[in-house]
Amino acid sequence: MSTRKTSVCGQFYPSSPDEIKEMFAHYNSILDAHISDKPLLQKKPRAVIVPHAGYVYSAFTANVAFRMLQNSHAKRVVVIGPSHRVYLNGTSISEYDQYETPFGLLKIDTSLVTVLKEKFGLHCIPEAHYEHSTEVQMPFVKTYDKEAVVVELVYGDESPSRLAKVIEYLLQDKDTAIVISTDLSHYYDIKKAKSLDGICLEAVQNLDTHMLHQGCEACGKIGVEAMLIAAKNLKLEPILLDYRTSADASGDESAVVGYMSAAFVEHER
Repeated sequence: MSTRKTSVCGQFYPSSPDEIKEMFAHYNSILDAHISDKPLLQKKPRAVIVPHAGYVYSAFTANVAFRMLQNSHAKRVVVIGPSHRVYLNGTSISEYDQYETPFGLLKIDTSLVTVLKEKFGLHCIPEAHYEHSTEVQMPFVKTYDKEAVVVELVYGDESPSRLAKVIEYLLQDKDTAIVISTDLSHYYDIKKAKSLDGICLEAVQNLDTHMLHQGCEACGKIGVEAMLIAAKNLKLEPILLDYRTSADASGDESAVVGYMSAAFVEHER
């Protein structure tokens, strides 16, 4: 059995499972105490957008989405993130058998990997999978959907419309959930960051791919655009969940990174 070993454990997130549990419990207590729309937490997303920075900065924002995603009881979770370390032409799919987390191993859905490779011509570039944008999501999956299997997709120079077709295919199966990983603007002052990030938020809220190109600087913009295309075609409704910047944790407003989470749900009949 081949295992995708952790590469940023102890850096982007704690290596101790107890420390991670305490962190998530703390975030949930804050959420429960301050959320005004409590029924929101009962919705069942088909897909979510989450950030991928160090947990101290972005895990509260991601946790809102993953807490909701557990309502979907997905049997498999496909995590899609941008490559930060290596140049990729297209999208790489992980061919490991299992994925290491501080909470134990997550099984990779190798049969679905085979289907996606054949159907969409995907390949595995092993060095692309030492990637933090996807890895930081796995402890959330293992916490909130313990029995789920996973698939990891890491993209580089990819066509959003091509990636959207993969997402649409995956979401034909009601037991499959999608996780899109992205941070927003990087290292602007707080005022500039909120202006640029506001464009991203508006684009997601309105499923507006044109707006996404009017100043949004999300590092995972390709994945976000693919998700917006798929959501529009599948008639999924976007819900913005949380937005904040690194300044909320650090207090430094001179050079911040933006984070958002969003959910995509089926229209209620």
